[in-house]
Amino acid sequence: MKITDLQPKLVWEIFDEITKVPRPTHHLDKMKAFLVDWAKRHDIECHTDEVGNVMMRVPATPGLENAPVVILQGHQDMVAEKSGDKEHDFFNDPIITVVDGEWVRADGTTLGADNGMGCATAMACLVDPELKHGPLEALFTVDEEQGLIGANGLQKGFVTGDILLNLDSEEMGQLVVGCAGGKVTICRLPYTKEPVPASAEFFKVSIANLKGGHSGMEIGLGRANANQQLARFLWEANRVAPLELGEIDGGGLANAIPRDAMAVVAVAREDVAAFKEYAAEFNAMVHKEFEAAENKDFIFEVTEVKPLQEVIAHDTAHRLIAALFVCPNGVQGMSAAIEGLIETSDNLASVKMIADGTIEITVHQRSSVDSRRDEIADRVSALFGMIGAEVTFDDAYVGWAPNPSSKVLKVAEESYRDIFKKEAKVEALHAGLECGLFLEKMPNLDMVSFGPTLKDIHSPGEKANIQSVQDFYTLLKEIITRLAK
Repeated sequence: MKITDLQPKLVWEIFDEITKVPRPTHHLDKMKAFLVDWAKRHDIECHTDEVGNVMMRVPATPGLENAPVVILQGHQDMVAEKSGDKEHDFFNDPIITVVDGEWVRADGTTLGADNGMGCATAMACLVDPELKHGPLEALFTVDEEQGLIGANGLQKGFVTGDILLNLDSEEMGQLVVGCAGGKVTICRLPYTKEPVPASAEFFKVSIANLKGGHSGMEIGLGRANANQQLARFLWEANRVAPLELGEIDGGGLANAIPRDAMAVVAVAREDVAAFKEYAAEFNAMVHKEFEAAENKDFIFEVTEVKPLQEVIAHDTAHRLIAALFVCPNGVQGMSAAIEGLIETSDNLASVKMIADGTIEITVHQRSSVDSRRDEIADRVSALFGMIGAEVTFDDAYVGWAPNPSSKVLKVAEESYRDIFKKEAKVEALHAGLECGLFLEKMPNLDMVSFGPTLKDIHSPGEKANIQSVQDFYTLLKEIITRLAK
């Protein structure tokens, strides 16, 4: 079965078109061109702005011209992650989709249902002949996953509605009314090389095939962070068998829990037996610790490799290992206002050796309290500053505070109750959405966020529940119809 055989057929056909368009964050020229061409093919009014946002507009169903303008909103970009053994060029290759029982997934890559499904359902609403609606605007923002550039760059007047339906949530039956803000801390540590110690043997230490996932939605599930566990091993192993660090690399995107990390280390010949013995102990220990939260086949291994000519200067390397080991990571605090909501978290996202002689460490903070977000960022800054790193902050964005008097929320709740004969869950998320930025620019906006059930987003395990897409589209159309009345 192909995804174009699924229901609602209109939504899945549009999503299928989207999967064929390469659209990693910061590389959206092809997606922008696709959206403009799609609007032209369907005779829909379409505009673009300076940062690359696309807006489509359709008039109301005859007789509903005086209804309020409703904005349907999603983001164009997707997180580009793939399995270690998968060959895929995210800049040119289409996503290969697989219907797998009750789910749709991709073949070894992220699916891009975050937020391709939001875009597809918005587009479907613009052309669905059965939908009765007031004036509709569909806003497709750029680079939400890193920097929220489209929301930050949105100009007054580009969209005109005072009601916005954000289609970027990942649990059917959940109506989202608030979200965390975030910040990215970037630490650049200069390093030099020095000769390899005599009689050293070299080993590659690898952690791979962890679940990873969204650093907001999955941060509280107890999954392992590959960078943190690698640093933990290097710190502990050095106490048993002194080592030198030749190379280190781990993680990737700021908003993804790192699934893979590696280091190349040098160990004196006389310490090799102790090093290997501790590696075996660590392997057993880390698999036991994460047996409930992680893939059963995740990898920790130590393998012999060819010697390097140089290693990172001893003092720099061991200061780096220590800082990575103690860097705040995971849940840092729970909300006192909303039971069960993670208030503040930190993600040790990536460690990269840059060609200009620096090691770049990226750490992503999230919090529903901006001052707590800044506190954790400052703690990370203080830590890496003490080892000689230059620290900068990037991609800061505000949270979205719940609006208890939201009229669109009331309509959404009533629609859900009448369709599914049960109550929707009204919640705030620890993930970041663009809604807080929209509200800064358009203070009169009334918003709610919802979507189909997606699992393991920001990882190659991402999948979309088929029935939930049907339910989501049914709910979206009902809300739009009721708002028109």
